[in-house]
Amino acid sequence: MKKALISFFLAISLLILPVCPAFALEEDSVSAPSAILMEADSGKILFEKNTHERRPCASITKVMTLLLVFEAMDSGTLHLEDTITASAHAASMGGSDIWLEEGESMSADDMIKATVVASANDAAVALAETVSGSEDAFVERMNARAKELGMEDTTFKNCNGLDEEGHLTSAFDVALMSRELMKHEKIYDYTSIWLDYLRGGETQIVNTNKLLKTYKGITGLKTGTTDDAGCCMAASAQRDGMTLLSVVLGCDTGKQRFADSAALLDYGFANYSIQELKYPAELPETIEVEGGMAKQGAIGCDVTGSIVTEKASADEAVCKIDMPESIEAPVQNGDILGSVVYTCGEEERRFDITAREDVEKATFGAIFAHLFNSITSL
Repeated sequence: MKKALISFFLAISLLILPVCPAFALEEDSVSAPSAILMEADSGKILFEKNTHERRPCASITKVMTLLLVFEAMDSGTLHLEDTITASAHAASMGGSDIWLEEGESMSADDMIKATVVASANDAAVALAETVSGSEDAFVERMNARAKELGMEDTTFKNCNGLDEEGHLTSAFDVALMSRELMKHEKIYDYTSIWLDYLRGGETQIVNTNKLLKTYKGITGLKTGTTDDAGCCMAASAQRDGMTLLSVVLGCDTGKQRFADSAALLDYGFANYSIQELKYPAELPETIEVEGGMAKQGAIGCDVTGSIVTEKASADEAVCKIDMPESIEAPVQNGDILGSVVYTCGEEERRFDITAREDVEKATFGAIFAHLFNSITSL
């Protein structure tokens, strides 16, 4: 009887206790002077600390370099099997490198591997020169791409992140370009490498991302260290279908960099989850068309992605369909006819409902042409 009473009161106490997140993360808990945590699919910010403070970012600069390299491969102007020959300029780079000699050749695949795994400054320049003809031209493209992505805090002066006056970005901007690079899933073939070899096994390279050995679900992304920038990192990880991206800039030591990154990712995975958005079963396949050559027209909606929710909340995503009962002809394939809106707490995702076929306006000429075609096809 006594055990039953204890169990009863314990159950009651659990019901009346407020639901709290697994743990909170205060700004002071992150040693980095600038940091951000973002859910990669939606871009929702889960934690931020001085996110727009302009700072050097060392070799995290190579995230943009790699983005442009992968976009060059998408366009067909660069291929993994292409041979890249190091120029005198590329071979002259200091800091972390693979000791390229002027005139030495490697495949683009190996140059990318060296840039990602060993953070090789010389390989990054060799790739940049191959894509744009010169590092200066490539840096111009880096800055243009940064503007396209909304990176308002960023000015690139080189393609590898070596300290240079005016070469600045922010944690927010690093997250933007990292998220864009992560859309190229091929990058994970490189960021997941712990140890590999170049030059037929003569040169060993080891990944600068030590979280590969210690953090569950880690997938990348890039580290960086210089005197001006301190120790920096953009880290990506995936668990239970959710991909998180953290950025820390200006840590005093490499140990702090990895600890901060792990703490940010831990906070995200402990406190948030995602709800995959499903195509609404109640959305009709057609819509009534008034004054058209057809009484109905096909419609559809491209629903993708998910909504980020707090684990402490029991809210479910609610779907609302906003569209008229009928529309006037003419209708063109791709016309926006309404929207499907998913809401969960303060989160909202909106998708257009579009026409999936043309419906011509019913005119005398159109009706006559339709009848004529029907007769002649008999």
